[in-house]
Amino acid sequence: MTCTDFFRRAAFAASLGLCAFPALAGDEPQLDKADTAWMMVSTILVLFMTIPGIALFYAGMARKKNILGTIAQSLAIGGALSVLWFLIGYSLAFAEGNAFLGSLSKAGLAGIGINTLSGTIPELLFVFFQMTFAVLTAALITGSWAGRMKFSAMFVFMIVWSLAVYAPICHWVWAGDGYFFNLGALDYAGGTVVHINAGIAGLVGCLMLGKRRGYGRESMAPSNLTLAVIGAAVLWIGWMGFNGGSGLASNERAVMAMLVTQIAAAAGLVGWMAAEWIIRGKPSVLGMISGAVAGLVAITPGSGFVEPMPALLIGLLAGVLCFWSATILKYKLGYDDSLDAFGVHGVGGILGAILTGFFASAAVTGTEMLPMWTQVGIQALSVVATLVYGGVMSWVILFIVDKLIGIRVTPEDEMIGLDLSQHGERVE
Repeated sequence: MTCTDFFRRAAFAASLGLCAFPALAGDEPQLDKADTAWMMVSTILVLFMTIPGIALFYAGMARKKNILGTIAQSLAIGGALSVLWFLIGYSLAFAEGNAFLGSLSKAGLAGIGINTLSGTIPELLFVFFQMTFAVLTAALITGSWAGRMKFSAMFVFMIVWSLAVYAPICHWVWAGDGYFFNLGALDYAGGTVVHINAGIAGLVGCLMLGKRRGYGRESMAPSNLTLAVIGAAVLWIGWMGFNGGSGLASNERAVMAMLVTQIAAAAGLVGWMAAEWIIRGKPSVLGMISGAVAGLVAITPGSGFVEPMPALLIGLLAGVLCFWSATILKYKLGYDDSLDAFGVHGVGGILGAILTGFFASAAVTGTEMLPMWTQVGIQALSVVATLVYGGVMSWVILFIVDKLIGIRVTPEDEMIGLDLSQHGERVE
């Protein structure tokens, strides 16, 4: 490895903030209390994005008979995947292995003590922070199949998917020996790992499940927009920890990441609102919160790499493009992405990942960047790899689960709703 290659890789490690390179001789890493305090706050904010953020956001957009069933999916994912991450997921994602998967050397957090550091923070805190990402990513998927998937099938799928899909892609992009990490892919907080990964799994799932009963003939309007707005607001606030904490430090970079996150979210809201106003004659509340989330999604991979003006453009483009994808394209193509997990997270994540290659700035990273078109090519390759691997593996897992226990509820259960048919309770 040349000196230039070493410093380039070290710069990526520092800029991603997700893998601590060994300290130089005589320069042992030291705990930084400010970094640790900020990462504790960021971890809580990201956890808050799933419980109650996604739970309320999706529940408010679901039909009344599926509100509790939708919330139950996020709750179950939060519980099961947290345990799984502790037992094996973290090790597969971040323990030293090969270019595509970690080893089992850190299963059950083996070798990680209370004083073990990851950079300037306790490794236990890094484990917790990354656990919240794994939980959130899985919860995002459920929006694509709201109202028609068996709870048991969802549960089994998520357990297998988190180990067979999420952990490997996480390793590719964020682990020090990961293929795309060493290739130079830029994904500050999860454009590929979280949003594209969740989006393609959701798309495959909704295609395999088929359309909801009455889709295109009956009203599928949100049951409680107030809940959806509250959920979106929680997501918006939590995203500050999601993006702002991904550098694992309390510094100027974290401030920039938070600022561009807010700018992109606001621009996404305005972009979606403007497109809807022009095409449909009225700006809707559902459109506004969807646009804000689209902007948040699109800025995620570049939040630690871009300056405010590109963030504004990324947000505006995300608002318009995701409006087109979620309200026009899916109807023309005839698939039922219930709550637009692919239309917002998949499409917004792809847009953000590619534009990060165009707009990544040395003024933000403080390091020399690759030539723009080289970076764009690497970004595109990481996007394609995530789509192909995530899509194929999601199909395989769902196919097997369908053969074993079935993935879709019966027509009768779907008619009475998931609340009663899957959980024996309902919203009065």
